[in-house]
Amino acid sequence: MKMSLKVLLQLVGGIGMLIYGIKVMGDSLQNLAGDRLRRLIAKLTGTPVKGVLVGTAVTTIIQSSSATTVMTVSFVHAGLMTLYQAFGVIMGANIGTTVTAQIMAFKITDLAYISVAIGAFVFLLAKNKRQREIGAGLAGFGVLFIGMHMMGDAMSFLKERQDLFMPFRYHPLWAVLAGTAVTMVIQSSSATVGLTMAMAAQGFMPLNVAIAFIMGDNIGTTITAVLASLGANRSAKQAATCHVMFNVMGTLILLPFLPWYSEFISHTSSDISRQVANAHTLFNVGNTLLFLPFTRPFVNLVRRVVPDDGMVKVYGAAFLDRNLITASPAAALDALKKEMVRMARFAKSMLEGCRAAIVNGSDLEAREVLNTEKIVNELTHEIVAYGTLIGQKGLSEDLSFILNSCINGVGDIERMGDHATNLVEMYEYMRDHNLKFSDQGIREFEEMFSLVHQAVAMSIEALDREDLDLANQVMALEDRVDEMEKRLRARHIDRLNHGKCSPGAGVVFIDILSNLERVGDHAHNLACVVMDLAKVRG
Repeated sequence: MKMSLKVLLQLVGGIGMLIYGIKVMGDSLQNLAGDRLRRLIAKLTGTPVKGVLVGTAVTTIIQSSSATTVMTVSFVHAGLMTLYQAFGVIMGANIGTTVTAQIMAFKITDLAYISVAIGAFVFLLAKNKRQREIGAGLAGFGVLFIGMHMMGDAMSFLKERQDLFMPFRYHPLWAVLAGTAVTMVIQSSSATVGLTMAMAAQGFMPLNVAIAFIMGDNIGTTITAVLASLGANRSAKQAATCHVMFNVMGTLILLPFLPWYSEFISHTSSDISRQVANAHTLFNVGNTLLFLPFTRPFVNLVRRVVPDDGMVKVYGAAFLDRNLITASPAAALDALKKEMVRMARFAKSMLEGCRAAIVNGSDLEAREVLNTEKIVNELTHEIVAYGTLIGQKGLSEDLSFILNSCINGVGDIERMGDHATNLVEMYEYMRDHNLKFSDQGIREFEEMFSLVHQAVAMSIEALDREDLDLANQVMALEDRVDEMEKRLRARHIDRLNHGKCSPGAGVVFIDILSNLERVGDHAHNLACVVMDLAKVRG
């Protein structure tokens, strides 16, 4: 085998081990953190500064800025985070990913083998999932450094080819473009930084070229967020654009000052690998400090580049992003719940259309109810399918409990829509047979409808806000709905017996009361979903 081929295979193998080690370690840490990551991102990103801190912390934990930004883009798509909040997290993700470079700058290859051995034994002898994740994380940590060592050995054979990077020394923009291209291809900014550190350590990549290379790496890593935003809504595309523009603008600002920046970095350590890591860290921290005071103007600029489309999506799901299932199943459940709320509001609008049709004799409202039923049915299928995909991710017991409760809630919302359709059919029957309710019958229908509508509206708001007090109020309303249905049924039968209402209209009235009472039951069940959420989330 020729030496050049052997070197190439060793280099490629080293890159592969580095990427694999980072992924295994990051996945293990993410699984150990569990739902806490979702809560950290969702609850603590109210200001840009908090967003930066959260983005830094999360990326440090999961060892992947791409995973953090994809998660953030998905959060924006799902309506769980605003673009303003997302930009803070994206800036923090850029800082968090530099921790990986700082770790890789350590020379601990011998300890890496021990880490792999210990991790493998812990994984094989583990008695529970947590122990397996700890073992996998230790093994991944070791594999990361073994990959770095393999790359370094491969690079040692290229010392005599220092001329390879001479053009980049005088044309740093080419180095930026090369770093961008490499990261786009291997889909790992940390691997590109590791490769750069290995080349610099062997002495054939000058520091200024290495710094330009990692500046390009910062741009190349944005491709993951861009790909994640394809097929997503306009807000998600804006979030991905934030990432691209932030990294490109930061690079363009620093590039003219590269000679002075390289000189400064050279004094931060005697080890060139550490110098590269320091350059990566200081560049991203400095870029964040530069843009942080101008977060709102920057976000407004992004909205000019990628304008809001001004369209409200009606058909199909608005918040279900499949990228979120892989990035964070817990966050995907939040998106599912948000879509449930949207679906429930469609069902509520159907009930309101039924009232207008029955009270005002509106054929237009009746047709609108039937059109909205198609939306509700489509959302039912999409939400259940999305929930099935989430369930395939090996959820914790708590998340499985929430998922099952939410899917049951989707069934209740669909049944609300079905009962609204039944009410429209009753209206059409009365219209076609020229049947009318008495004035007393209309008043009693409005009384019953008002109470049921209140229960439905409150159950939806309780679900949206996860408000336990509001859910308890819905429970109390259910008893009132049941009591009212019995009372109005008795009154109506009395009117029938005294000839104050036609038999045909009387039968329809009883059916309407029955359907409204069942809608109240489903509102009660939706409130139970809120209680299930409270049990798990406290």
